[in-house]
Amino acid sequence: MLSNIRNFSKTIFAKVLLIIIIIHFVFWGMGGVFNNGNTNNIVKINNDNISTQDFMNHLNTSGIEASAIKDNIKNNILEDLLNELISRKLIKMEIQELNLSISDKSLVARIKKNKNFIDENGKFSRIKYEKFLLLQNMSAPEFEARLMENELQKKLFSYISGGIKSPFFFTNNFYKEQSRSIELEYFNLKNNYKKEDDFEEFELNKFVEENKDNLKDEFIDFSFIKITPKNLIGIEEFNELFFQKIDEIENKISNGNDFKSLVDELKIVPTEKNNYILRDESQDIEKNIYKKRNENKIQLIEEADSYILYEIVSINKILPQLENSEFKKKISKILYEKNKYEYNKKIFDNINNKKFNQIEFNKISNNNIQKIKLSSIKDDEKFNKDSIKMLYSLPKNSFTLISDNENNIYVAKIINSETNDILLESNEFKKYNLQVNMKVRDNMYNSYDYILNNKYKVKINQKTLERVKNYFK
Repeated sequence: MLSNIRNFSKTIFAKVLLIIIIIHFVFWGMGGVFNNGNTNNIVKINNDNISTQDFMNHLNTSGIEASAIKDNIKNNILEDLLNELISRKLIKMEIQELNLSISDKSLVARIKKNKNFIDENGKFSRIKYEKFLLLQNMSAPEFEARLMENELQKKLFSYISGGIKSPFFFTNNFYKEQSRSIELEYFNLKNNYKKEDDFEEFELNKFVEENKDNLKDEFIDFSFIKITPKNLIGIEEFNELFFQKIDEIENKISNGNDFKSLVDELKIVPTEKNNYILRDESQDIEKNIYKKRNENKIQLIEEADSYILYEIVSINKILPQLENSEFKKKISKILYEKNKYEYNKKIFDNINNKKFNQIEFNKISNNNIQKIKLSSIKDDEKFNKDSIKMLYSLPKNSFTLISDNENNIYVAKIINSETNDILLESNEFKKYNLQVNMKVRDNMYNSYDYILNNKYKVKINQKTLERVKNYFK
Protein backbone atom coordinates (compact mmCIF):
# COMPACT_ATOMS: atom_id res chain seq x y z
CA MET A 1 0.00 0.00 0.00
CA LEU A 2 2.77 2.44 0.96
CA SER A 3 4.58 1.82 -2.31
CA ASN A 4 1.50 2.89 -4.27
CA ILE A 5 1.09 6.06 -2.20
CA ARG A 6 4.77 6.84 -2.53
CA ASN A 7 4.86 6.37 -6.28
CA PHE A 8 1.79 8.52 -6.71
CA SER A 9 3.24 11.30 -4.57
CA LYS A 10 6.19 11.75 -6.95
CA THR A 11 6.45 12.89 -10.55
CA ILE A 12 4.75 9.93 -12.22
CA PHE A 13 4.67 11.34 -15.72
CA ALA A 14 8.42 11.94 -15.76
CA LYS A 15 9.03 8.33 -14.64
CA VAL A 16 6.69 6.88 -17.26
CA LEU A 17 8.34 8.95 -19.97
CA LEU A 18 11.77 7.80 -18.81
CA ILE A 19 10.68 4.13 -18.93
CA ILE A 20 9.33 4.61 -22.47
CA ILE A 21 12.62 6.20 -23.53
CA ILE A 22 14.67 3.43 -21.91
CA ILE A 23 12.61 0.60 -23.45
CA HIS A 24 12.71 2.30 -26.84
CA PHE A 25 16.50 2.51 -26.61
CA VAL A 26 16.91 -1.07 -25.44
CA PHE A 27 14.81 -2.53 -28.21
CA TRP A 28 15.46 -0.15 -31.08
CA GLY A 29 18.77 1.55 -30.23
CA MET A 30 20.91 -1.55 -30.63
CA GLY A 31 20.96 -1.94 -34.38
CA GLY A 32 24.24 -0.16 -34.96
CA VAL A 33 26.07 -2.22 -32.38
CA PHE A 34 25.61 -5.44 -34.35
CA ASN A 35 26.31 -4.26 -37.88
CA ASN A 36 29.89 -5.46 -38.24
CA GLY A 37 30.49 -8.65 -40.20
CA ASN A 38 28.89 -11.88 -39.06
CA THR A 39 27.78 -10.39 -35.72
CA ASN A 40 24.69 -9.09 -37.51
CA ASN A 41 23.37 -12.67 -37.59
CA ILE A 42 22.53 -14.46 -34.36
CA VAL A 43 21.37 -17.79 -35.88
CA LYS A 44 22.12 -19.68 -39.08
CA ILE A 45 19.65 -22.37 -40.25
CA ASN A 46 21.10 -24.22 -43.23
CA ASN A 47 21.57 -21.31 -45.67
CA ASP A 48 19.09 -18.95 -43.98
CA ASN A 49 19.93 -16.43 -41.28
CA ILE A 50 18.13 -14.84 -38.35
CA SER A 51 19.57 -11.37 -37.85
CA THR A 52 20.07 -9.64 -34.54
CA GLN A 53 17.43 -7.12 -35.61
CA ASP A 54 14.99 -10.02 -36.22
CA PHE A 55 15.65 -11.17 -32.67
CA MET A 56 15.20 -7.67 -31.23
CA ASN A 57 11.93 -7.31 -33.14
CA HIS A 58 10.83 -10.63 -31.66
CA LEU A 59 11.67 -9.38 -28.14
CA ASN A 60 9.82 -6.16 -28.83
CA THR A 61 6.63 -8.01 -29.81
CA SER A 62 6.88 -10.63 -27.05
CA GLY A 63 5.14 -8.39 -24.51
CA ILE A 64 7.96 -8.96 -21.98
CA GLU A 65 9.34 -5.82 -20.38
CA ALA A 66 13.06 -5.05 -20.62
CA SER A 67 13.35 -5.12 -16.81
CA ALA A 68 11.89 -8.64 -16.71
CA ILE A 69 14.40 -9.80 -19.31
CA LYS A 70 17.23 -8.22 -17.32
CA ASP A 71 16.08 -9.90 -14.08
CA ASN A 72 15.87 -13.32 -15.74
CA ILE A 73 19.09 -13.36 -17.78
CA LYS A 74 20.51 -16.07 -15.52
CA ASN A 75 17.31 -18.10 -15.95
CA ASN A 76 18.04 -18.33 -19.70
CA ILE A 77 15.09 -16.15 -20.75
CA LEU A 78 16.93 -14.93 -23.86
CA GLU A 79 17.76 -18.51 -24.89
CA ASP A 80 14.09 -19.48 -24.48
CA LEU A 81 12.92 -16.52 -26.57
CA LEU A 82 15.53 -17.27 -29.22
CA ASN A 83 14.40 -20.91 -29.37
CA GLU A 84 10.85 -19.67 -29.85
CA LEU A 85 11.98 -17.50 -32.77
CA ILE A 86 13.94 -20.41 -34.29
CA SER A 87 10.83 -22.63 -34.08
CA ARG A 88 8.74 -20.02 -35.86
CA LYS A 89 11.43 -19.69 -38.53
CA LEU A 90 11.53 -23.47 -39.08
CA ILE A 91 7.74 -23.57 -39.46
CA LYS A 92 7.91 -20.75 -42.02
CA MET A 93 10.59 -22.61 -43.96
CA GLU A 94 8.46 -25.76 -43.99
CA ILE A 95 5.42 -23.79 -45.15
CA GLN A 96 7.46 -22.30 -48.00
CA GLU A 97 8.88 -25.67 -49.01
CA LEU A 98 5.43 -27.28 -49.05
CA ASN A 99 4.12 -24.25 -50.98
CA LEU A 100 1.21 -23.81 -48.57
CA SER A 101 -0.81 -20.65 -49.06
CA ILE A 102 -4.03 -18.87 -48.17
CA SER A 103 -5.74 -16.56 -50.61
CA ASP A 104 -6.64 -12.99 -49.75
CA LYS A 105 -10.27 -13.94 -50.26
CA SER A 106 -10.04 -16.70 -47.61
CA LEU A 107 -8.29 -14.34 -45.22
CA VAL A 108 -10.97 -11.68 -45.62
CA ALA A 109 -13.63 -14.32 -45.05
CA ARG A 110 -11.98 -15.40 -41.79
CA ILE A 111 -11.81 -11.80 -40.56
CA LYS A 112 -15.47 -11.22 -41.39
CA LYS A 113 -16.47 -14.39 -39.53
CA ASN A 114 -14.52 -13.42 -36.40
CA LYS A 115 -17.10 -13.08 -33.60
CA ASN A 116 -15.21 -10.07 -32.19
CA PHE A 117 -16.13 -8.10 -35.30
CA ILE A 118 -19.79 -9.13 -35.59
CA ASP A 119 -22.50 -6.61 -34.65
CA GLU A 120 -25.88 -7.26 -33.01
CA ASN A 121 -27.37 -8.04 -36.43
CA GLY A 122 -24.85 -10.80 -37.04
CA LYS A 123 -22.96 -8.83 -39.70
CA PHE A 124 -19.33 -7.77 -39.96
CA SER A 125 -18.75 -4.34 -38.39
CA ARG A 126 -15.95 -2.22 -39.80
CA ILE A 127 -16.20 0.00 -36.69
CA LYS A 128 -15.63 -2.97 -34.36
CA TYR A 129 -12.69 -4.07 -36.48
CA GLU A 130 -11.10 -0.62 -36.42
CA LYS A 131 -11.71 -0.30 -32.67
CA PHE A 132 -10.05 -3.68 -32.07
CA LEU A 133 -6.97 -2.59 -34.05
CA LEU A 134 -6.84 0.68 -32.12
CA LEU A 135 -7.03 -1.08 -28.74
CA GLN A 136 -4.33 -3.55 -29.78
CA ASN A 137 -2.15 -0.70 -31.08
CA MET A 138 -1.89 -2.55 -34.37
CA SER A 139 -2.34 -1.62 -37.99
CA ALA A 140 -4.59 -3.63 -40.35
CA PRO A 141 -1.58 -4.98 -42.35
CA GLU A 142 0.11 -6.11 -39.10
CA PHE A 143 -3.02 -7.91 -37.89
CA GLU A 144 -3.61 -9.53 -41.26
CA ALA A 145 0.04 -10.66 -41.43
CA ARG A 146 -0.25 -12.31 -38.01
CA LEU A 147 -3.55 -13.90 -38.96
CA MET A 148 -1.98 -15.18 -42.17
CA GLU A 149 0.91 -16.68 -40.20
CA ASN A 150 -1.46 -18.42 -37.75
CA GLU A 151 -3.64 -19.80 -40.53
CA LEU A 152 -0.63 -21.14 -42.42
CA GLN A 153 0.62 -22.83 -39.25
CA LYS A 154 -2.79 -24.48 -38.82
CA LYS A 155 -2.64 -25.60 -42.41
CA LEU A 156 0.83 -27.10 -41.87
CA PHE A 157 -0.25 -29.02 -38.76
CA SER A 158 -3.37 -30.18 -40.58
CA TYR A 159 -1.14 -31.35 -43.44
CA ILE A 160 1.01 -33.34 -40.98
CA SER A 161 -1.78 -34.95 -38.95
CA GLY A 162 -4.83 -34.60 -41.19
CA GLY A 163 -7.00 -37.65 -41.75
CA ILE A 164 -5.94 -39.44 -38.55
CA LYS A 165 -8.34 -42.27 -37.82
CA SER A 166 -7.20 -44.86 -35.34
CA PRO A 167 -8.23 -48.50 -35.87
CA PHE A 168 -10.73 -50.07 -33.48
CA PHE A 169 -8.15 -52.19 -31.65
CA PHE A 170 -6.14 -49.05 -30.72
CA THR A 171 -9.20 -47.51 -29.10
CA ASN A 172 -10.25 -50.80 -27.52
CA ASN A 173 -6.81 -51.37 -25.97
CA PHE A 174 -6.71 -47.83 -24.65
CA TYR A 175 -10.22 -48.25 -23.20
CA LYS A 176 -9.25 -51.50 -21.46
CA GLU A 177 -6.12 -49.90 -20.10
CA GLN A 178 -8.02 -46.91 -18.70
CA SER A 179 -11.21 -48.59 -17.50
CA ARG A 180 -10.10 -51.98 -16.24
CA SER A 181 -10.74 -52.68 -12.58
CA ILE A 182 -8.00 -53.75 -10.18
CA GLU A 183 -8.31 -55.65 -6.92
CA LEU A 184 -5.71 -54.94 -4.26
CA GLU A 185 -4.57 -56.28 -0.94
CA TYR A 186 -2.88 -53.55 1.08
CA PHE A 187 -1.94 -52.42 4.57
CA ASN A 188 -0.78 -49.19 6.16
CA LEU A 189 2.83 -49.11 7.36
CA LYS A 190 2.21 -46.54 10.10
CA ASN A 191 2.15 -49.21 12.81
CA ASN A 192 5.47 -50.61 11.61
CA TYR A 193 7.46 -47.48 12.32
CA LYS A 194 9.22 -46.81 15.59
CA LYS A 195 7.19 -44.28 17.58
CA GLU A 196 8.64 -40.89 18.50
CA ASP A 197 8.45 -41.73 22.22
CA ASP A 198 10.27 -45.04 21.71
CA PHE A 199 13.67 -43.57 20.97
CA GLU A 200 16.00 -44.05 23.92
CA GLU A 201 18.15 -41.36 25.47
CA PHE A 202 21.41 -42.71 24.04
CA GLU A 203 19.91 -42.63 20.50
CA LEU A 204 18.92 -39.00 20.94
CA ASN A 205 22.33 -38.06 22.34
CA LYS A 206 24.16 -39.89 19.56
CA PHE A 207 22.16 -38.08 16.86
CA VAL A 208 22.74 -34.69 18.52
CA GLU A 209 26.46 -35.33 18.79
CA GLU A 210 26.75 -36.38 15.14
CA ASN A 211 24.73 -33.38 13.89
CA LYS A 212 25.43 -30.70 16.50
CA ASP A 213 26.60 -28.08 13.99
CA ASN A 214 23.34 -28.33 12.03
CA LEU A 215 21.17 -28.41 15.15
CA LYS A 216 22.36 -25.16 16.67
CA ASP A 217 19.71 -22.47 17.01
CA GLU A 218 20.47 -18.86 16.13
CA PHE A 219 19.60 -16.40 18.88
CA ILE A 220 19.85 -12.72 17.99
CA ASP A 221 20.13 -9.43 19.83
CA PHE A 222 18.55 -6.56 17.93
CA SER A 223 17.00 -3.10 18.29
CA PHE A 224 14.36 -1.45 16.13
CA ILE A 225 12.11 1.59 15.82
CA LYS A 226 8.80 1.96 14.05
CA ILE A 227 8.62 5.04 11.81
CA THR A 228 5.23 6.58 10.98
CA PRO A 229 4.22 9.98 9.58
CA LYS A 230 3.12 10.92 13.11
CA ASN A 231 6.50 10.37 14.80
CA LEU A 232 8.55 11.53 11.80
CA ILE A 233 6.81 14.71 10.56
CA GLY A 234 4.10 15.23 13.19
CA ILE A 235 1.03 14.47 11.05
CA GLU A 236 -0.88 11.31 10.03
CA GLU A 237 -0.56 11.89 6.27
CA PHE A 238 1.80 9.97 3.97
CA ASN A 239 2.92 12.97 1.94
CA GLU A 240 5.92 14.01 -0.12
CA LEU A 241 7.77 15.32 2.96
CA PHE A 242 7.43 11.97 4.74
CA PHE A 243 8.91 10.03 1.82
CA GLN A 244 11.61 12.65 1.42
CA LYS A 245 12.64 12.01 5.04
CA ILE A 246 12.58 8.24 4.42
CA ASP A 247 14.89 8.74 1.43
CA GLU A 248 17.25 10.74 3.62
CA ILE A 249 17.39 7.90 6.18
CA GLU A 250 18.14 5.39 3.41
CA ASN A 251 20.95 7.61 2.12
CA LYS A 252 22.46 7.91 5.59
CA ILE A 253 22.42 4.12 5.98
CA SER A 254 24.18 3.82 2.61
CA ASN A 255 26.78 6.36 3.76
CA GLY A 256 27.60 4.27 6.84
CA ASN A 257 25.73 6.10 9.61
CA ASP A 258 25.33 3.88 12.67
CA PHE A 259 22.00 2.92 14.25
CA LYS A 260 22.48 4.98 17.41
CA SER A 261 23.15 8.23 15.55
CA LEU A 262 20.10 7.66 13.31
CA VAL A 263 17.84 6.93 16.29
CA ASP A 264 19.18 9.86 18.32
CA GLU A 265 18.52 12.21 15.40
CA LEU A 266 14.97 10.91 14.95
CA LYS A 267 14.34 11.08 18.72
CA ILE A 268 12.46 7.76 18.71
CA VAL A 269 13.11 5.34 21.59
CA PRO A 270 14.14 1.91 20.21
CA THR A 271 12.76 -1.44 21.30
CA GLU A 272 15.49 -3.92 22.30
CA LYS A 273 15.32 -7.72 22.09
CA ASN A 274 17.97 -10.05 23.52
CA ASN A 275 18.44 -13.79 22.93
CA TYR A 276 15.50 -13.75 20.54
CA ILE A 277 14.50 -16.77 18.48
CA LEU A 278 11.55 -17.25 16.19
CA ARG A 279 8.42 -18.62 17.86
CA ASP A 280 4.81 -19.07 16.79
CA GLU A 281 3.68 -16.27 19.09
CA SER A 282 6.27 -13.78 17.78
CA GLN A 283 5.10 -10.43 16.41
CA ASP A 284 5.23 -9.93 12.63
CA ILE A 285 7.85 -7.17 12.89
CA GLU A 286 10.12 -9.41 14.99
CA LYS A 287 9.59 -12.36 12.62
CA ASN A 288 10.59 -10.26 9.60
CA ILE A 289 13.72 -8.97 11.31
CA TYR A 290 14.72 -12.49 12.37
CA LYS A 291 14.29 -13.81 8.81
CA LYS A 292 16.63 -11.04 7.57
CA ARG A 293 19.24 -11.69 10.27
CA ASN A 294 21.92 -12.75 7.78
CA GLU A 295 21.43 -9.75 5.49
CA ASN A 296 22.70 -6.21 6.14
CA LYS A 297 23.31 -5.34 9.80
CA ILE A 298 21.25 -2.14 9.58
CA GLN A 299 18.20 -1.96 7.35
CA LEU A 300 15.10 0.13 6.71
CA ILE A 301 12.16 -2.04 5.63
CA GLU A 302 8.53 -1.39 4.79
CA GLU A 303 6.05 -2.98 7.19
CA ALA A 304 2.26 -2.62 6.65
CA ASP A 305 1.52 1.06 7.44
CA SER A 306 4.99 2.05 8.63
CA TYR A 307 8.74 1.70 8.10
CA ILE A 308 11.00 -0.28 10.43
CA LEU A 309 14.60 0.75 11.08
CA TYR A 310 16.53 -2.01 12.84
CA GLU A 311 20.02 -3.14 13.76
CA ILE A 312 21.18 -6.72 14.30
CA VAL A 313 23.58 -6.39 17.24
CA SER A 314 24.75 -10.02 17.42
CA ILE A 315 23.93 -13.56 16.31
CA ASN A 316 24.74 -16.38 18.72
CA LYS A 317 24.61 -20.04 17.67
CA ILE A 318 23.68 -22.21 20.62
CA LEU A 319 23.12 -25.96 20.81
CA PRO A 320 20.08 -26.61 23.03
CA GLN A 321 20.18 -29.35 25.64
CA LEU A 322 17.97 -32.43 25.58
CA GLU A 323 16.58 -31.28 28.92
CA ASN A 324 14.75 -28.70 26.83
CA SER A 325 11.43 -30.42 26.08
CA GLU A 326 10.91 -28.61 22.76
CA PHE A 327 14.39 -29.56 21.54
CA LYS A 328 13.93 -33.17 22.63
CA LYS A 329 10.61 -33.32 20.80
CA LYS A 330 12.27 -31.87 17.69
CA ILE A 331 15.05 -34.51 17.74
CA SER A 332 12.55 -37.32 18.31
CA LYS A 333 10.55 -36.09 15.32
CA ILE A 334 13.67 -36.00 13.11
CA LEU A 335 14.64 -39.54 14.17
CA TYR A 336 11.09 -40.76 13.55
CA GLU A 337 11.12 -39.38 9.99
CA LYS A 338 14.62 -40.76 9.39
CA ASN A 339 13.61 -44.20 10.62
CA LYS A 340 10.42 -44.09 8.57
CA TYR A 341 12.32 -43.20 5.41
CA GLU A 342 14.88 -45.98 5.93
CA TYR A 343 12.17 -48.55 6.64
CA ASN A 344 10.24 -47.61 3.48
CA LYS A 345 13.41 -47.59 1.40
CA LYS A 346 14.35 -51.08 2.56
CA ILE A 347 10.97 -52.44 1.44
CA PHE A 348 11.15 -50.50 -1.84
CA ASP A 349 14.64 -51.86 -2.58
CA ASN A 350 13.56 -55.42 -1.77
CA ILE A 351 10.58 -55.10 -4.13
CA ASN A 352 12.79 -53.72 -6.92
CA ASN A 353 15.35 -56.48 -6.37
CA LYS A 354 12.59 -59.12 -6.32
CA LYS A 355 13.42 -60.10 -2.73
CA PHE A 356 9.96 -59.27 -1.46
CA ASN A 357 7.38 -62.08 -1.55
CA GLN A 358 4.04 -63.18 -0.13
CA ILE A 359 5.65 -64.50 3.05
CA GLU A 360 7.23 -61.12 3.77
CA PHE A 361 4.00 -59.34 2.83
CA ASN A 362 2.03 -61.39 5.36
CA LYS A 363 4.73 -61.12 8.00
CA ILE A 364 4.98 -57.31 8.15
CA SER A 365 1.23 -56.76 7.70
CA ASN A 366 0.56 -57.60 11.36
CA ASN A 367 -2.77 -59.14 10.24
CA ASN A 368 -3.98 -55.72 9.04
CA ILE A 369 -4.43 -56.65 5.36
CA GLN A 370 -7.39 -54.98 3.67
CA LYS A 371 -8.92 -55.35 0.22
CA ILE A 372 -10.16 -52.76 -2.26
CA LYS A 373 -11.36 -52.72 -5.86
CA LEU A 374 -10.41 -49.78 -8.07
CA SER A 375 -12.97 -49.21 -10.80
CA SER A 376 -10.66 -47.36 -13.23
CA ILE A 377 -7.44 -45.41 -13.53
CA LYS A 378 -9.38 -42.32 -12.41
CA ASP A 379 -10.51 -43.93 -9.15
CA ASP A 380 -8.33 -41.91 -6.75
CA GLU A 381 -10.69 -41.73 -3.79
CA LYS A 382 -8.45 -43.88 -1.57
CA PHE A 383 -4.95 -43.42 -3.01
CA ASN A 384 -3.37 -40.43 -4.73
CA LYS A 385 -3.30 -40.03 -8.51
CA ASP A 386 0.39 -40.87 -8.93
CA SER A 387 -0.05 -44.11 -7.01
CA ILE A 388 -3.07 -45.07 -9.12
CA LYS A 389 -1.12 -44.48 -12.33
CA MET A 390 1.69 -46.66 -11.06
CA LEU A 391 -0.70 -49.46 -10.04
CA TYR A 392 -2.22 -49.46 -13.53
CA SER A 393 1.23 -49.84 -15.06
CA LEU A 394 1.98 -53.05 -13.12
CA PRO A 395 0.99 -56.67 -13.88
CA LYS A 396 -1.00 -59.01 -11.68
CA ASN A 397 0.72 -60.27 -8.47
CA SER A 398 3.02 -57.23 -8.35
CA PHE A 399 4.01 -55.66 -5.03
CA THR A 400 4.56 -51.92 -4.67
CA LEU A 401 4.53 -48.97 -2.27
CA ILE A 402 1.73 -46.45 -2.68
CA SER A 403 0.45 -43.45 -0.75
CA ASP A 404 -2.72 -41.47 -0.11
CA ASN A 405 -3.29 -37.72 -0.02
CA GLU A 406 -2.39 -37.63 3.71
CA ASN A 407 1.05 -39.11 2.90
CA ASN A 408 0.32 -42.44 4.55
CA ILE A 409 2.44 -45.17 2.97
CA TYR A 410 1.01 -48.58 2.09
CA VAL A 411 2.36 -51.87 0.80
CA ALA A 412 0.02 -53.17 -1.92
CA LYS A 413 -0.33 -56.29 -4.03
CA ILE A 414 -2.36 -56.52 -7.25
CA ILE A 415 -4.39 -59.74 -6.88
CA ASN A 416 -6.78 -59.44 -9.83
CA SER A 417 -7.60 -57.36 -12.90
CA GLU A 418 -10.73 -57.31 -15.06
CA THR A 419 -11.29 -55.74 -18.47
CA ASN A 420 -14.16 -55.36 -20.91
CA ASP A 421 -14.23 -54.53 -24.62
CA ILE A 422 -15.68 -51.21 -25.71
CA LEU A 423 -18.86 -51.14 -27.82
CA LEU A 424 -18.28 -49.64 -31.25
CA GLU A 425 -21.56 -47.68 -31.33
CA SER A 426 -21.35 -46.36 -27.77
CA ASN A 427 -20.73 -42.77 -26.68
CA GLU A 428 -17.71 -44.06 -24.79
CA PHE A 429 -16.16 -45.22 -28.04
CA LYS A 430 -16.37 -41.69 -29.45
CA LYS A 431 -14.74 -40.26 -26.33
CA TYR A 432 -11.90 -42.78 -26.18
CA ASN A 433 -11.38 -42.75 -29.94
CA LEU A 434 -10.86 -38.98 -29.80
CA GLN A 435 -8.25 -39.40 -27.04
CA VAL A 436 -6.44 -42.11 -29.03
CA ASN A 437 -6.44 -39.91 -32.13
CA MET A 438 -4.90 -37.11 -30.09
CA LYS A 439 -2.20 -39.47 -28.80
CA VAL A 440 -1.43 -40.65 -32.33
CA ARG A 441 -1.31 -37.04 -33.49
CA ASP A 442 1.11 -36.13 -30.69
CA ASN A 443 3.33 -39.05 -31.65
CA MET A 444 3.27 -37.81 -35.25
CA TYR A 445 4.29 -34.35 -34.10
CA ASN A 446 7.17 -35.87 -32.11
CA SER A 447 8.26 -37.78 -35.19
CA TYR A 448 7.98 -34.61 -37.28
CA ASP A 449 10.07 -32.77 -34.70
CA TYR A 450 12.74 -35.47 -35.06
CA ILE A 451 12.67 -35.05 -38.86
CA LEU A 452 13.13 -31.29 -38.53
CA ASN A 453 16.08 -31.76 -36.18
CA ASN A 454 17.80 -33.86 -38.82
CA LYS A 455 16.68 -31.76 -41.78
CA TYR A 456 17.84 -28.37 -40.51
CA LYS A 457 21.23 -27.57 -39.05
CA VAL A 458 20.80 -24.78 -36.52
CA LYS A 459 23.90 -22.87 -35.43
CA ILE A 460 23.67 -20.12 -32.83
CA ASN A 461 26.29 -17.37 -32.84
CA GLN A 462 27.15 -17.51 -29.14
CA LYS A 463 29.30 -14.37 -29.24
CA THR A 464 26.43 -12.32 -30.63
CA LEU A 465 24.03 -13.83 -28.09
CA GLU A 466 26.43 -12.86 -25.29
CA ARG A 467 26.57 -9.30 -26.64
CA VAL A 468 22.76 -9.12 -26.55
CA LYS A 469 22.87 -10.44 -22.96
CA ASN A 470 25.41 -7.81 -21.97
CA TYR A 471 23.09 -5.11 -23.22
CA PHE A 472 20.44 -6.18 -20.74
CA LYS A 473 22.82 -6.53 -17.79
